[in-house]
Amino acid sequence: MIKNYIESNQQRFLDELFDLLRIPSVSADSRHKADVRKAAEYLKNKLIEAGVDKAELHETPGHPIVYAEKIVNPSLPTILVYGHYDVQPPDPLNLWESPPFEPVIKDGKIYARGSCDDKGQVYMHVKAFEAMMKLKTLTCNVKFMIEGEEEVGSENLENFVKANKEKLKSDIILISDTALISLEHPSITAGLRGLSYVEVEVTGPNRDLHSGVYGGAVANPINVLSKMIASLHDENGRVTIPGFYDKVAELSQAERDAINKAPFNLDNYKKELGIVEVQGEKGYTTLERTGIRPTLDVNGIWGGYTGEGAKTVLPSKAYAKISMRLVPNQNNQEITQLFTRHFLSIAPKSVQVKVTALHGGEAAVTPTDSDAFRAASAAFKEVFGKAPIPTRDGGSIPIVALFKKELGLDTVLMGFGFDSDAIHSPNEHYGVKNFLMGIETIVSFYKHYSKN
Repeated sequence: MIKNYIESNQQRFLDELFDLLRIPSVSADSRHKADVRKAAEYLKNKLIEAGVDKAELHETPGHPIVYAEKIVNPSLPTILVYGHYDVQPPDPLNLWESPPFEPVIKDGKIYARGSCDDKGQVYMHVKAFEAMMKLKTLTCNVKFMIEGEEEVGSENLENFVKANKEKLKSDIILISDTALISLEHPSITAGLRGLSYVEVEVTGPNRDLHSGVYGGAVANPINVLSKMIASLHDENGRVTIPGFYDKVAELSQAERDAINKAPFNLDNYKKELGIVEVQGEKGYTTLERTGIRPTLDVNGIWGGYTGEGAKTVLPSKAYAKISMRLVPNQNNQEITQLFTRHFLSIAPKSVQVKVTALHGGEAAVTPTDSDAFRAASAAFKEVFGKAPIPTRDGGSIPIVALFKKELGLDTVLMGFGFDSDAIHSPNEHYGVKNFLMGIETIVSFYKHYSKN
């Protein structure tokens, strides 16, 4: 029944998703503030069309939060669906093979910014809800909370959650913002890393200088910043910040072995990325490095003259954005303080250094022995034909830890993208088959969860 509904409405589902993807809801760019609101209003209207009892926009000091609900019967279990409608900036635009906000389907994949992260995955829930309403098979109460600031740290979501605990009262959280191993090897994310994100500024002379007149006599902030960043890792790929690993939760060998049983081909991994060799913390596999170990990476670096041609300048300032992925027991605020203290301490007297904390969140591990996790496993097995493999995801969804802290609720992470979907990168894409099978699996989850 659900298969027939999806098949008969497939083109409409895709057309609606494309309309959403055309909205450049870039939360990090103030020039797109109206576009972010437009995406929120679009989702609110589609939820109303799908059959919710009510849908509304909750204003925040930043971007609005879409809230909607359908209460079938207060005695039934309630599922709170979380997602986000904001997207990453599309830059660099010249690397896109098609315009980022003009979605196209190539080789069975939807190419557009937000196609996988997270509009395509959020919209699966809207259409799954619509299908259950039309087919009269909805057996749980449903609440939707879809925000517009996930890509900039969910700054206003915590206050919303704290102020609306009764409104958000539920039995389980359901999120689709993670990845599958493959369609042949379905998986459910059982753990997420946390995040500490900072921006550093290094200042040398009080103005840009002529590199011929002053070069070699005055500190170049870009040179200094480069050396400081290079010193943040040792020869074994470990972060050199004192205290960085003090609270890292070490997994047992049995747990590490279980992680490495997931299907993974290192040669294919390198070939897909166009690299000759992998790198990282010594003593750990690639799956461990990206799932259970903390990391530090430079996300952007700039300064001086970067325009066309040459300009022999010794810059006054240099900047970098740095993110640290964290694991259970590491606190993002503590790590930010450790980074700041260390980065200031290694700065030479020839420059001034400023560290600004941008945003962060805690790591989270979700239980695999809950009724909800078992329902998700049963849903995957029904639709994909195989039981899903529990995995640890290298990304961060800070709201998961917040939900546990403020609402006391566990989260089921039923993502349907792939790691190769180029989220946050040019040419982001999402499989049409993933989108459609995701809708079917979500419907199946409701069915199995209501039996508990």
